[in-house]
Amino acid sequence: MIRFILIAIALIFVPQRMALAADVSSCLTREQRHAVQASGKVVPLAAAKRAVPAHKGEVVRAKLCQRQNGLVYLLTLLARDGKVTHMAVDASSGRLAGGR
Repeated sequence: MIRFILIAIALIFVPQRMALAADVSSCLTREQRHAVQASGKVVPLAAAKRAVPAHKGEVVRAKLCQRQNGLVYLLTLLARDGKVTHMAVDASSGRLAGGR
């Protein structure tokens, strides 16, 4: 229950525009995301989640977005202490592309 409350609070207070996403031109819609994933051009979201160190927290939000150099998963993580972290994972390789 407490974990749910922490996640809800974090999602309310997390800014919609994060500094990590500054060079993101646009995020894909659900239909676009499914089409790209079905084409095999990106790794599954589960693989992107595995790229994030476990101590950083639990993934509470994920978006697939287009950057100048390709697609990235933008992940929002919530640590047990309530700290919110944003990480980017290259969608074609499944490797970390950045984080704050």
